[in-house]
Amino acid sequence: QVQLVESGGGLVQAGGALRLSCAASGLTFSRYPMGWFRQAPGKERKFVAGISWNGSTAYADSVKGRFTISRDNAKNTVYLQMNSLNSEDTAVYYCAAALHPAWSDSRSIDYWGQGTQLTVSS
Repeated sequence: QVQLVESGGGLVQAGGALRLSCAASGLTFSRYPMGWFRQAPGKERKFVAGISWNGSTAYADSVKGRFTISRDNAKNTVYLQMNSLNSEDTAVYYCAAALHPAWSDSRSIDYWGQGTQLTVSS
């Protein structure tokens, strides 16, 4: 029923920029805080950015000042604008929805997308 579909991943040069999109369906999008997580090979899935229903945002220290999360409730879509990319940003990026998120705790996430790969070349 609920689907979160990520898009926009790919290969980008170090120092470049890319925007990820997550299209949601099957839920009342405007009522759900939305977030992005990422997982590099051999590492745990970690929080990247989150945005609440009222537009309040939160970011991991590693991306603060470089990444911007936003949402368009009319399009049921959440975005992640990624600037000044470096090789450490290489990961699979997952879209997440949670009615009551605790961003540092992945167990609080209600729905996950399938993920989209970002590879940053050095």
